[in-house]
Amino acid sequence: MGTTLPAFTPLEDSLHLTLCCRALDNRSADPLLGDALADEVVRELDVDVARLHADANLVTSCALRAKRMDEVAADFVARHPDAVGLDLGAGLDTRSARIGVPPTVDWYDVDLPAVVTARERVLPRYADPHPVAADVRDRDWLDALPTGRPAVVVADGLVGFLSREEVSDLLGRLVGHFPSGEVVFNSYSRFAIWATRHVPGTKAVSGLLRFPGVDDPHELENWDPRLHLVREILLNREPEVARFPPLLRLYSRVSSVSTAWSRKGTIVLHYRF
Repeated sequence: MGTTLPAFTPLEDSLHLTLCCRALDNRSADPLLGDALADEVVRELDVDVARLHADANLVTSCALRAKRMDEVAADFVARHPDAVGLDLGAGLDTRSARIGVPPTVDWYDVDLPAVVTARERVLPRYADPHPVAADVRDRDWLDALPTGRPAVVVADGLVGFLSREEVSDLLGRLVGHFPSGEVVFNSYSRFAIWATRHVPGTKAVSGLLRFPGVDDPHELENWDPRLHLVREILLNREPEVARFPPLLRLYSRVSSVSTAWSRKGTIVLHYRF
């Protein structure tokens, strides 16, 4: 008998989609992320994976974007052993265990109170020393975190649920709290937001999306001049495309010739401040 979680709100329940995508990637013959812990959690919770309609495109995108964010975070803490790490909208992800965060780094997993409670029940062996039960839209949760230290901030799957104003405000508060750092998150073009509302695999969350989409990553530099784009990561141009399922591999290679077309797919944005 697996662990049963209490009933979540639709927003809280959205964590199952990315969790199951990471698990399904792990079950594939050639995983991109290889998150065995996600697979273990899905089996423990006995999640009905089929109800989420996660197709190969969604599974591949979720796994590869998580891998790129892991790389940014791992590189940052390797260069800054005194860093603070934040995983915003962490869900049931175990990123800190996946990237091997050193003990000198204070890592904070931030999510809504019910989700943090679920983390403590489901992930006791991998529970991080600093869970933060908060809505990232609130203005006071950052007050309890250290300041005066460099920070790396990861937000996988969060931005789509926030309005443009909420994303801008959140970035401004993060940049203002820490003296320096990097931020990495998956973003969406305006087309991608439209498409997400019409793709079977994302119907479970499409009604919750509030972000209007951004077509040019430099637009965020206008929101806060302290932000500087390091890299716009277009997944259809990444070397792992060679390992995609045949049809997705063909589409990715064809669409990669155009930046505008590439932005219609999954984008990971990496900024420095």
